[in-house]
Amino acid sequence: MKYVSVGGLRLPAVAVGCMRLNGLEEKVRERFIGSALDAGLNFFDHADIYGRGECESMFGAAVKALKIPRDKVVIQSKCGIVPGVMFDFSKKHILEAVDGSLKRLGTDHLDGLLLHRPDALAEPEEIAEAFFELEKSGKVGYFGVSNMHPMQIELVKSAVKQPIVADQLQFSPTNATMISNGIEANMLTDGAVARDGYILEYCRLHSITIQAWSPYQYGFFEGVYLGSGKYPELNAVIGRIAEKYGIEDVAVVAAWILRHPANMQMVTGTMNAKRLAAIAKGADVVLTREEWYKIYMAAGHILP
Repeated sequence: MKYVSVGGLRLPAVAVGCMRLNGLEEKVRERFIGSALDAGLNFFDHADIYGRGECESMFGAAVKALKIPRDKVVIQSKCGIVPGVMFDFSKKHILEAVDGSLKRLGTDHLDGLLLHRPDALAEPEEIAEAFFELEKSGKVGYFGVSNMHPMQIELVKSAVKQPIVADQLQFSPTNATMISNGIEANMLTDGAVARDGYILEYCRLHSITIQAWSPYQYGFFEGVYLGSGKYPELNAVIGRIAEKYGIEDVAVVAAWILRHPANMQMVTGTMNAKRLAAIAKGADVVLTREEWYKIYMAAGHILP
């Protein structure tokens, strides 16, 4: 298993995303979490809005039922979204959100906390006060953000004293604008547009771990590209590479993401234990440079 460093912690490069955990029956949920740990996948990514809090509660109950020691799991959660209403990075909201997550998860601390999408009304000083209290009280170990571009992170850092160690960003072969805007630099093509402010290079320069979410979806949750008739060339290339290495197509995607020298972490969304184990095998495969680019181009990107 490949490992990455996040906030000083050595973590599996494959993270277990818990957004759909409330879709499993109790015993199936327990078996899924147990299987993940058996496979060495002890990093679990949450958010207070997943299942409107149910996913955190169900995870906490499963960990308790399985009698898993707290130090055997690494728990990261996110806050800042009030679904359908607003984004809220106020000190009051952050502190209350963390307390809510801790209660639901049945723990006294989060290993990590990310701000969940940018709040247009964010005041860095309020974020800084919240982070200071959370760190001082021992409720949060490290801090990060999600879906932010460089200047938004710099704005947060203008007041926050703790390092920003992670940024969750949508990334996959089909959603790779952070790659294309570099490859197609100085061109008039769609791929040359820097929609994210060159966040990939920024994170590499500032030792911020990119946590790639929605690695198997195309568009914004429009569908899964693996097996889709919309991406015949991509599926053919992935299939040939999967056959070469004796792994499944989901593992090839993991290998593609983790091959990038930014040392990303991949956040899975599957609730199927066998599929999760298959994905994890991709962390042990190092694609050749040619294979990496074949997948990139098969997804519809160009090499000038």
